[in-house]
Amino acid sequence: MADILTVSLYREGIINSYQRYLGMVRGEKVDFVPRIPVLMHFGADYLGVSYADFAGSAETMFKVNRKLVQDFGFDQLDIMSDPFRETSAWGGKITYMETTIPKCTRPLKDSKDMDLLQTPDPYTCPRLKAAVDCVALYKKFAHKVYSITGWVEGPAAEAADLRGVEQFLLDLMDDETFSSALMDRCVDGAIAYAQAQVNAGCDTIGIGDAIASQISAPMYERLVLKHEKRLVYAIHKMGALVRLHICGNINHLLPGIAELGIDIIDCDWQVDMELTRRTLGDKVTLAGNLDPVEDIMRSNPKKIREAFQTIYKKVGNPYFVNAGCEVPVGTPPENLQALCEPIEAK
Repeated sequence: MADILTVSLYREGIINSYQRYLGMVRGEKVDFVPRIPVLMHFGADYLGVSYADFAGSAETMFKVNRKLVQDFGFDQLDIMSDPFRETSAWGGKITYMETTIPKCTRPLKDSKDMDLLQTPDPYTCPRLKAAVDCVALYKKFAHKVYSITGWVEGPAAEAADLRGVEQFLLDLMDDETFSSALMDRCVDGAIAYAQAQVNAGCDTIGIGDAIASQISAPMYERLVLKHEKRLVYAIHKMGALVRLHICGNINHLLPGIAELGIDIIDCDWQVDMELTRRTLGDKVTLAGNLDPVEDIMRSNPKKIREAFQTIYKKVGNPYFVNAGCEVPVGTPPENLQALCEPIEAK
């Protein structure tokens, strides 16, 4: 009788996006598989605003994502917009772009003096505060109606932003003591920033550690993993879920990732989803993993729907519908709509 009543409530729309999202993560019965597409440049273009305004203004980011979630019916609001928000707070020079993500035109790569890196205050650093303010707007708009996800850069990604990618990879090989100290300092900043976002209304914090996919498994496990663990632990202590986002092929990193205790993992299109499920188990929600260009932007609604059904059949619960990474600008709206079309949960 309880199951019949639950299905009836689903059909009447009683189960909202927030409940659907948390229910899937917790292993509860839900109506549909939650949809959590990453929409950055697409969103700015869809609303007809410059990317510079989207990345720099809390109000614009809020308006764009409110419009997207209302028009396409997915289940989450987030603040993902560019990887240099924290870099600017550490002192990097950022140049805003009209049609793409901001660029870091002056990383802090010329010095190993850790005293130059004072942990940024997310309430006074303009770009961090803009993101926190956007979260507050999301909460006012739809608290516990939609999931709200904040973002921080992971230790390797932020260290690479601060030093420059090439220099940071050299640091990992040439000066493990310094590179570890730098990542530790980056985690300090990420924890403070994550806490401000949770205070503002986030139920989930995403950790973007893209550069990690370019590191060998032994180096990742020896140098990066302990810093990611500290960040994951701190976010969980705040009461938020943790979503890990590492662009590219992470098959070789999966044994180390299995030690992190994350709740959700974004899988890019190069990732073996069945291997990920076997390695991480059925307590981690897998999200992904169609190629954003070939399988979303250049595809068609029928193929998109069928492809997600196939992935879900392979990996089972818990699962979120998402492309492998950001849905590109230029994607036909009907293709994004197909991505967001409800798939009945098992």
